[in-house]
Order: sequence, then C-alpha cells, then structure tokens
Amino acid sequence: MRGTGARRAVVTTTVLGALLIPLGGCGGPGPAAGGPRARAVDGSADKPADRPTRIPGVGDRLQRRIPEASRQVVVVYGDGKDSPDATVVLYTRRGSVWDRVRDWPAHNGSKGWTTDHREGDRRSPVGVFTLSDAGGVLPDPGARLPYTRSAAMAAPRWWPRSYWHDFDYVVAIDYNRVLGTPPNNQTRPRGYSEGGGIWLHLDHGSGTSACVSVSRPAMRYLLRTLDPDRHPVVVMGDRVDLRA
Repeated sequence: MRGTGARRAVVTTTVLGALLIPLGGCGGPGPAAGGPRARAVDGSADKPADRPTRIPGVGDRLQRRIPEASRQVVVVYGDGKDSPDATVVLYTRRGSVWDRVRDWPAHNGSKGWTTDHREGDRRSPVGVFTLSDAGGVLPDPGARLPYTRSAAMAAPRWWPRSYWHDFDYVVAIDYNRVLGTPPNNQTRPRGYSEGGGIWLHLDHGSGTSACVSVSRPAMRYLLRTLDPDRHPVVVMGDRVDLRA
C-alpha cells in the first residue's frame, strides 16, 4: 500500500513489463479541431463575499460524488456536447468554501463528451474521477502524486509531429484503471470495451482521443500542486451535463 504525506520517489522504467505496454488510445491523431495551443492563464481567488460553498457550474448529481475528504478539485468545463474545446479550473477547499485558484484553456475528446464512454468513440467521459498517479517521458518536475518516468509513455513516432510531446507529463484520470499503478498500466477492470488510458496531458492544439490536454506550464503547475493528502479529483463534462 502507498503511504501519504511524503513525496514519492521517482520510478524510472525503461523496459516494458507485463502491465506496462505502449499507450493504445489516449491523445491519438484525430480530426483537427482548430484553435491555438493552450496557454496558462493565472486566475485570482474570488472576493471573500463571493466565495462559494459549492463548486460553480456543478449540479447536485456530480457534486454529491465529490468525496468529502477532497480538498482539491480540477473541473473541466467543456464548451459543448460535441465540442473539443474546454476550460480547466483548479479549486481548493478551505473550510466550507471553494476558492478558484487558476484556470487554463484546454481540449477534450475530438468529438466532445459522453455519459457512456466506449473504446474508440473519441469522446471524453462525463463524471467524477480520482487523481492518484502521474508520470511521463520527462523527469519528475516536483510532483506530489507518485510519479513514474518511462520512455514507454512516448507517443508513437507515426503520429503527427505535433503530438510527439503529448505525454512528456501526464496525470492518470482514474477511469477504468487500477489505482496505485503507473499511468500506462493497461489493465481495465471493467473490460476494454469501456475504454481507458484517459489522462491529463500536454496539449497539441486540438481535440484528443478522450483525454484532457493543457499547456506545459499548466501541467507542471498541476503536478507540483495536486497533493494526495488533499485527495484530488477531476470533475469533467460539457457545461450542460455538469449542471445536471
């Protein structure tokens, strides 16, 4: 079992093991969605009188699924059901209120969002998921989550060149995966038909296979900020489904 509180040491993986196989779906080439590469945009905390006791734009259905212990929530606000464009906002809970910490432009699945994700549908799953493990091709930038460095996470070189650095840094979204394992562990507890390998990763300027992508500064900030002691989760979906 993993301990909490202390930063985990970097795990360097150079040889594929039985559970570490090349990434099969996340971030693969798809129809170009257009739009500029995402840039980090610093957000400012709400004024004290405006600090919410609920996460803005998230309805009762998903709000109830946020664990009581969670003190950090990454919300992915998709622009629309069929849109690949989104905004990622980091909220931190202090007492009974949620403070908006930072926000960044982002992308999600190239075909938008779904409440019934299936392998290859190129839509991101709507829901609330824990964030337990991180990693990437590059050395640990100071992550608080357990970080696995592995060349096996590199994007295939037959993908367009603009995608080659997508997985320099990643945070695994705990959808249909085994918690406490490296992000590229392909074991899928609910079966392969329901998809998997869904990550937060670097943006290449358009939609993904099902992942959520943000700029390099945003990923480095999230890796250095998301803290297992604060039980971080991601709440993700198009704005209509988030409010439902």
